[in-house]
Amino acid sequence: MRLGVAMPAALAALAGGMFAWYCHTAGVTPNAFGWVLVAALLGMGWRPRIGIWLLIGAWVFISVQGEWGSRLPAGLSGEDIAIEATVLTAQPVGNATRLLLNVDKCQSSANSPVQRPSCSSLAKVRITAYSDERFKPGERWQMTLGLRPPSGFANPDTFDYEQWLWREGIHATGYLRQEPAPVRLSSADPSLRQLALDFLARQPLDERTKRWLAALTLGDSEQLTQDDWSLLNATGTTHLVVISGLHVGLVASFVLLLAKSVARFATPTNWRMRTWPWWLAALACVSYATLAGMAPPAMRAMVMTLIGLWVLSGRHAPGAWQGWWLALGVVLIVDPLALWRPGMWLSFVAVAWLIIIWQGRQRPQGIKGWCWALVRSQLLLAPLMAAAVLVAFGRVAPAAPLINLAAVPWVSSVMVPTALLGWLLSPIPMVGEMVWQLFEQALSVFHLLLTFAVQRWPLWEPDRSLAYPLACGLLLLSLCWGLPAVLPSLRLGATTLIVALPWWSLPPSIPPNALRVSVHDVGQGQLIELRSEHYRLLYDTGPRFRSGFMPLETLWSPGQQFDQVIVSHADNDHAGGIEALLADHGVSQWMTPAGEALPVAGIACQRGQTWQRDGVSYRILWPPAGDNDLSANDRSCVLEVSVGEQRLVITGDVATEVERRFLREVELPVRVLVAGHHGSGTSSGIQFVRSIAPEHVIFSAGRSNAFQHPVDAVVRRFRQQGSCLWSTAHDGALRFWLNAAQPIQIETTRPVPGRRNQC
Repeated sequence: MRLGVAMPAALAALAGGMFAWYCHTAGVTPNAFGWVLVAALLGMGWRPRIGIWLLIGAWVFISVQGEWGSRLPAGLSGEDIAIEATVLTAQPVGNATRLLLNVDKCQSSANSPVQRPSCSSLAKVRITAYSDERFKPGERWQMTLGLRPPSGFANPDTFDYEQWLWREGIHATGYLRQEPAPVRLSSADPSLRQLALDFLARQPLDERTKRWLAALTLGDSEQLTQDDWSLLNATGTTHLVVISGLHVGLVASFVLLLAKSVARFATPTNWRMRTWPWWLAALACVSYATLAGMAPPAMRAMVMTLIGLWVLSGRHAPGAWQGWWLALGVVLIVDPLALWRPGMWLSFVAVAWLIIIWQGRQRPQGIKGWCWALVRSQLLLAPLMAAAVLVAFGRVAPAAPLINLAAVPWVSSVMVPTALLGWLLSPIPMVGEMVWQLFEQALSVFHLLLTFAVQRWPLWEPDRSLAYPLACGLLLLSLCWGLPAVLPSLRLGATTLIVALPWWSLPPSIPPNALRVSVHDVGQGQLIELRSEHYRLLYDTGPRFRSGFMPLETLWSPGQQFDQVIVSHADNDHAGGIEALLADHGVSQWMTPAGEALPVAGIACQRGQTWQRDGVSYRILWPPAGDNDLSANDRSCVLEVSVGEQRLVITGDVATEVERRFLREVELPVRVLVAGHHGSGTSSGIQFVRSIAPEHVIFSAGRSNAFQHPVDAVVRRFRQQGSCLWSTAHDGALRFWLNAAQPIQIETTRPVPGRRNQC
């Protein structure tokens, strides 16, 4: 059996990418890679095909390694960097603008007293501009930025922002310096896409209609709001909005059908032999993907559609599987970072499964046949896609199979055609607008359907212990119903299994008389979750950034229930996430210091308050009862938590003077201390540190924060007492158990090379 060319080329690209990933994660210097290049050159002389495969792997390897090499050097983090750049995208976010810039020229600060690394490798940066300047895509600007290497919060089972930045080719993030003021070097060159967006913005249409038209037809999905994305994610219909194979395929199919009709009319005797309709469809496919900005999803859809047209044409064409491998290889060669894009794998898995379930079957005939083919494809595809999404994102949209049965034909046969037809007829006064009015009505129906589905079947994020068994069950269901010659009893058994699996009683994740403590990574702020068998408490809610973003929004899906939330005091880094809690979650009881201006009503935390839940004891050590003239920091609620002899103390932002006032009330030994004020020198006084001598100390601080928390003096004090030190800035979120029968073991989310998790 001959392998052909496509499969080895795709496997070579995969091997090159995986080898690059291994070298990076393992910290291995790829010295052997030079030998790979030598082998490639020798192989081309001996067996040219093997040499070509080695060169493909080498190309992907070099491209992936180059992305890591282009990141901003750590030595330039926080430094002023002067650049000349072209604006790629400009997205309003609250009172700011989020810019994606293509760097043309870069120079670090000339006033630095020491030699700084070069920033010449920077190619793309993402910044926030708190400025009155209006930025437009295509403009060239001279500006001064404060940048840092790509990074994100590291919390278990949450979106990995740092990896997303890397696979999008973004080499630094930061903000625009106000001084010196930015200077526009040149205006934007006219582009068809930008002219189309400007034309759309002037139309007398509803704002929702405009942003959905921009996303569906021009690939500008950044115009969609967070509510739009939440609705799409909850119903499993995100693939209908981004420029995907559905949109590009529809354009190519429409042009092919129209061209074939013309060919049949012009040359009725041999119209089937004409090749120009296929070339015209391919040209339309490339043109539409280019108009949509040639973003990775559009590029991927273009490649798959072009190869699909080749396969269907039957003219010296590869088979379906050869076409699949060829498309995979081409996508990885053009965009090596696609190897880490979940969307690419979802697309290729879906196409592979469609090939399997339709291979050997006759082509559908008539409207009834095509309708049944669509229903069958969607029903067989839905469980497999649900399993893939569950593994990739940890969530399931229960309404996705039923919603897609209605949404796919509605979007493909009504919304996308009217949207594109409106563009074609837009030069004719009033006509294009009338067509878009029809699109607006179709969008309203689509939006109503999604809203109804979410209300009845909201997005489900199962417990991680259930996620993989459920994904395996969904995969088994797909295989039993999609593969031929499967016994009916197996199909019935797989269906019964997947229906019963979510209702199986799993062992409780938290045993009795134990407390799971999670100190979340929320940047320069604090958010601690304490969870026992039947009780869930939050200490603080994390910060709210100037753009309006609250890290708490990324930690849990909406609809969580908290028995109690203690807000230590009203500073933004501790109380900034209250709005997100009120909007998306339920809180049974709030506890706040008396005299703090907070948007919630709750009981006042006072020294001496005690309560017990699930064998865990809680005690408030500070502030004193009644009114006081303390500062906001010194009013912080100080909490002591005990499980047997295992004890945790959280001191908020109180200063050293206040620490001395409640020091005698702290029960010893203290196993874990969350250091006061993120490790600031105003807290963790010498007397307090020597008296409690905690076994573990946790600093809740932001990475590369401007305050340099924790400060050196505080770190030295704890080290002199033999404490084991941890920081969310370096270790990410930290988890541990308070259990009388077990010693404390801190679990980190971001492993540090050479660091052991047990001191």
